[in-house]
Amino acid sequence: MRIGLVNVTKAFGANRVLDGVSFEAEFGHTLALVGPSGGGKSTLLRLLAGLDRPDSGGIFVDGSELPKSEESLRLYRRKIGIVFQAYNLFPHLSARDNVMLPLLQVHGLSKTAAADRAEEVLLRFQLSAHADKQPGLLSGGQRQRVAIARALAINPKFLLLDEPTSALDPEMTAEVLDVIAELRESGRPIILVTHEMGFARKSADLVAFVADGGICECRPAEEFFGNPASPATRKFLEKILKY
Repeated sequence: MRIGLVNVTKAFGANRVLDGVSFEAEFGHTLALVGPSGGGKSTLLRLLAGLDRPDSGGIFVDGSELPKSEESLRLYRRKIGIVFQAYNLFPHLSARDNVMLPLLQVHGLSKTAAADRAEEVLLRFQLSAHADKQPGLLSGGQRQRVAIARALAINPKFLLLDEPTSALDPEMTAEVLDVIAELRESGRPIILVTHEMGFARKSADLVAFVADGGICECRPAEEFFGNPASPATRKFLEKILKY
């Protein structure tokens, strides 16, 4: 997979989160976005998802620029799977119905086809026994697995994961990271915002450091962690890996 940014700027009020960023990365399986809180990682992911638009510049995925019109962006978003840190599950729907909803409402599957697809992905993530439960009756790890199952049910071109373990305790974090590692082995491209440095080092092809309105460096994981090129990256890793 190949992504590129050309002079991309994105501001929220007076806060310029991304400031004229130009960047290109090509990877086989996983690109991890790391950096300090508020550094622009989630903003970059939302731009790649077509959920937000840049104030200026262009964003390219596999050589094609993301469209500008809302109608075209809707068509683009139908082809990708997105998982947020807060799950974004409908609390009044069962796990099965949460997975089925976009298949029915966005992708136009029949109820039978949507139900079959939901059962398939829930089984894959060991959630069949919880299919009839609403999110409030599931653990945090189970809720995040339902969110990942929902994203995969549409057979997306690639997956975008925004800090999927940030709200979980260590045991549930490990549970969800195991699922993401399994997805990596399946070969589907993943772009992941994460604070889990050990997981990024082990599982990512490339790691990009996003901070101060830009991307300071993007390198293979072992090089990034073993010999960071930029002073900002070195300072960040020294601080976050101290303990």
